[in-house]
Amino acid sequence: MQLRSELQALRSNDTPQRQLQGQLIAALDGWRKRAPVARALGELARFGGGAPLAGLPALAALFSPGDPAAGQLARGLVGLLTAKLAAAPLGLVPLRHHCDDTISTLAIASHGAATLALQAVDGAGIARRKPAVSVGFAPGETFEHVLAGSAEADLLRRCGERPGGTELGSTPCRVEPGMVLQRDSANAALVLRRVDGILVSLKLQRRAEAGAVTREYRLADGALVHQAAACARESRLELTAALLGRMGRRDAAPLLAAMAEEEAGQSLRWQSLKECLGLDTAAGFAALCRIAAGADDPLAAPAGALRAQLLETYPELAGLGACPA
Repeated sequence: MQLRSELQALRSNDTPQRQLQGQLIAALDGWRKRAPVARALGELARFGGGAPLAGLPALAALFSPGDPAAGQLARGLVGLLTAKLAAAPLGLVPLRHHCDDTISTLAIASHGAATLALQAVDGAGIARRKPAVSVGFAPGETFEHVLAGSAEADLLRRCGERPGGTELGSTPCRVEPGMVLQRDSANAALVLRRVDGILVSLKLQRRAEAGAVTREYRLADGALVHQAAACARESRLELTAALLGRMGRRDAAPLLAAMAEEEAGQSLRWQSLKECLGLDTAAGFAALCRIAAGADDPLAAPAGALRAQLLETYPELAGLGACPA
């Protein structure tokens, strides 16, 4: 194996690397302080807190058709970073980023529920992928300003609910530079079929509040194939509850019962309740009965149905004293 001299030197002295990173961070901080950027990023914080985009002029300008602000922001940031990396190839971009064989994303900034990012979609990668068989809808708002490239896409919408799924409507569309696409992500999704060259967009997203659910439907018939908590925190807690159940942590039953009864997403509460029932039947059934008795609780009806089913299958549960007469 060959090891470049620059990397070999870093094994004994990482001071140059740390200095380089400090220079990159300082350059990025300087870019953020530029007046147009500072105004937009300041308004991003308000947008993340729930303010409407229409009342935030600097941020809204980035997503106004014909306004050059989006291109100027993107060129300024990319030009700065590429110049620094050209001079020092071992530098690391001090921004969150992700890249696979098709999509590259650079998170410019995030505040609260809002994220501003640059995204590039490689047409060759899209061509290699198999046609989509499902589509996901994540509650929130999405604004997308196309800066370069073009694509053929389908705009998919949830047109109405039905047992076990949804009715999907599809509208073909052409995506071109200068277009600004806005959608309610809980009910609309853009699926790219073909990309000419590389599609570059500035994207602004605001996630929904805690309790929202992300759903994935099969394109062929609209059947629901997967759902999960849209909030990253709730999704982590849901996985934690499932893990505690698989580990047989009976000592966690009181905590899971409390999680099932607190104000949170229905998916997290239901998962916590199921795991509690599995770990400690008495504690879980008591929590189930309290939830079923909650007049304003959205889980009251399914909890009542589960309570009735359990009592029919296991009549001895009525002797626990937790079930109201």
